[in-house]
Amino acid sequence: MSVYKKDDHWIQVFVTGGTFDKDYNYITGELYFKDTHLPSMFVRGRSTLQVDIKTLMLIDSLEITDADREIMLLNCKRTKARQILITHGTDTMVETAKFLASKKLKNKTIVLTGAMVPYAFGNSSDGFFNLGSAIAFAQCKPPGVYISMNGRCFNFDNVRKNRKTGFFEELDSDKN
Repeated sequence: MSVYKKDDHWIQVFVTGGTFDKDYNYITGELYFKDTHLPSMFVRGRSTLQVDIKTLMLIDSLEITDADREIMLLNCKRTKARQILITHGTDTMVETAKFLASKKLKNKTIVLTGAMVPYAFGNSSDGFFNLGSAIAFAQCKPPGVYISMNGRCFNFDNVRKNRKTGFFEELDSDKN
């Protein structure tokens, strides 16, 4: 789905699922996927960026397989956009970033982002902030693969999810 008409400078957005796009079933208390929230988030954020949003899958990142990563890779290769944003679940985001980086795509800036709390939860979600940060980093970072979470941008090979704090952090502060 294109939110804006594409010209020579546009951003490709690939949706893969994760907590970012989960909805809450008030009856069962379970989280589930219905559709992506990305188009409405760009509208709500009053974005004037030209983006093309394509849903590749809507799955929890713990269920992402190598075949799913190949689908992401194929789409990153096929798009004519040089700036790519991938929404992804946080549990295996680092693994996917490393996989994409290992394929050495030339002239592509790929930024993965996600959320710890579903966007559907409103003001308690970090999704809106993470989306804004990631889209900004996709525009200003040189070609490569990055993870954007908590307002920061990390190189794919120098980041981990701290499962005790719920924040992403550098592995080695001397590398950046």
